[in-house]
Amino acid sequence: MAKWIEVALVVDGEAAEAVADLLQRYGHQGVSIEQNGIMPNAWDDGDPIPPPESLTVRAYLPADDQIEESKLQLETALGHMRMMYPMPQPVYSVVDEEDWAEAWKVHYHPIRIGRKMLIRPLWTEIEIAPDDVVISLDPGMAFGTGTHPTTQLCLMGLEDAVKPGISVLDLGTGSGILAIAAAKLGAAHILALDNDAMAVKVAIENAEQNGVADKITAQTGSLESVITSARRFDLVVVNILAKVIIAMCGQGLGQTVRPGGYAMFSGIIEEQADDVEAALRSTGLEPVSRRLITDWVLIEAKRPHVE
Repeated sequence: MAKWIEVALVVDGEAAEAVADLLQRYGHQGVSIEQNGIMPNAWDDGDPIPPPESLTVRAYLPADDQIEESKLQLETALGHMRMMYPMPQPVYSVVDEEDWAEAWKVHYHPIRIGRKMLIRPLWTEIEIAPDDVVISLDPGMAFGTGTHPTTQLCLMGLEDAVKPGISVLDLGTGSGILAIAAAKLGAAHILALDNDAMAVKVAIENAEQNGVADKITAQTGSLESVITSARRFDLVVVNILAKVIIAMCGQGLGQTVRPGGYAMFSGIIEEQADDVEAALRSTGLEPVSRRLITDWVLIEAKRPHVE
């Protein structure tokens, strides 16, 4: 039976992005960032989600003949990062192939986000209010469980931005959570793209599970595939990393938003927000507001109407 090595680091919000970026180089099928300190029944207490006590960044490495070299490279890179900022030691554990996806379920509980969003793992049974917008997920190994502040910011932004009948681009869809939310909030069609084929498979399965597969086209793709198709959207949501968003701005990211359209960008820590906003302006978008959870930021922007 094939085995995997889970590597986990508990960090603060400032270090989470850098650690996730590092683990992305070694992990298989992406990296998860989980907010710690949420009690299993926190979704039902009616209060806003509290600031995270800490974040756990996880990745899975194949337990092959390269694993020791991968661990050495990972720990060497962490050592270099530790010279600039405190970093914990990684914790390794062995996971059997058949238990790979199951390992995530231990860390994943129902939570309420915004005014009426309820994120429910498929394997839980909970009481649902009449006006709840319920998203039932099995994220598998794809990013996007709703526990990380960047995803929560996007969900709250979608509650305000989605209007009936609009078209949406979810760039870097992961588990499909944001595409599903947009569909359930009334969007007519969502193009959900990810460069990871496994994430696309998970997003399709989750869309079907939530009864919105007819509204979502999930496929392998990137910014380039959108720009070359000349498709433009009423709303674009990008929850990736600040440096990736900045790079995309240099590749014409603003062209994906129709004139008069709206866009949201997350995966950004507060100290990066000014640089991201400058990049957005360079690509034809005008930042109009920010949302904040602890030191994580979502930037909302508009593309001006053609004069």
